[in-house]
Amino acid sequence: MKTKKSRFKTILLLSVLFSTCDFYAQQLPQYTQYMLNDFVMNPAIAGKGKDYWDCRSNNRYQWKGITDAPRTYILSAHGPFKNRKMGIGGTLFTDIVGPTRRVGFNMAYSYHLKLNDKYQLNLGLSAGILQYSVDGHKLLLHDNDDLILVTQYRSAITPDFGAGIYLHSDKLFVSVSVPQFYEAQVKLDGITHSTLSRIRPHLYTLAGYTFDIGEDFQVEPSVLVKYLQPTPVKVDVGVRGIYQKKIWLGLSYRTNDAISAMLGYMHNNWLMVGYSYDYTTTNLQKYSSGTHEITLGLRFSKPDSKSAVKTD
Repeated sequence: MKTKKSRFKTILLLSVLFSTCDFYAQQLPQYTQYMLNDFVMNPAIAGKGKDYWDCRSNNRYQWKGITDAPRTYILSAHGPFKNRKMGIGGTLFTDIVGPTRRVGFNMAYSYHLKLNDKYQLNLGLSAGILQYSVDGHKLLLHDNDDLILVTQYRSAITPDFGAGIYLHSDKLFVSVSVPQFYEAQVKLDGITHSTLSRIRPHLYTLAGYTFDIGEDFQVEPSVLVKYLQPTPVKVDVGVRGIYQKKIWLGLSYRTNDAISAMLGYMHNNWLMVGYSYDYTTTNLQKYSSGTHEITLGLRFSKPDSKSAVKTD
């Protein structure tokens, strides 16, 4: 008799395979510390730091305790270009679930419009490639005569385009982006029959505001709304308490998914580390001990910039 974990593993793999074929589930990587690496969701954010380059790495280990559970690795970098009126950057990610893997790379460009002394509007575009793959060697199929997946490695490469706008001031930020707006067909190599599988446009809306509480404390609430037709809207609501712009603690809630706790530290305004833990609110909590995510960041500034590290 199969154990609960074995039965769940089978269900998980079937779900992954069906989502690979139909592509109606969310196709982009999910992560909890989105406020620490918002550039990944919106190319218009490229160069928002004005006088420094920002490099970030997100490492997410989802549903610990479950074999072949999702693992996500994201590396991004962006900074100002041409007298700070433009920004450029790039993102590389790997999303692994059991025998399936998604790898993406894109370059981003943004143009910055100063609306007044307080607000700036950024317009951004991104372009890159996506690779979807299924390793049939890792599958145990009921029908060993299946010519599509068994003992075969299949992959598909598609173009990827995104766009976004970003309105921000010293306190407020509003981000609206549409990743994957070009619905490219996804057809695994070696498969000759027609397929309806396509990458789907997503709609991301992120907003937040920083409130000053005295001289040393700040409170930053934020909300992220994600939509992919025809799936239900997902909402992440979070808040961070920040001390001297160096140390923060936070909580967030993702609808029909998880409650998260996070903490982080910024050293001398150039080295950042953040950690979050997700407690699953669905039935997966019977099988998983939770989700862990680590974010690392580096800022590279010119010696005369406001963000340069002071040595005295």
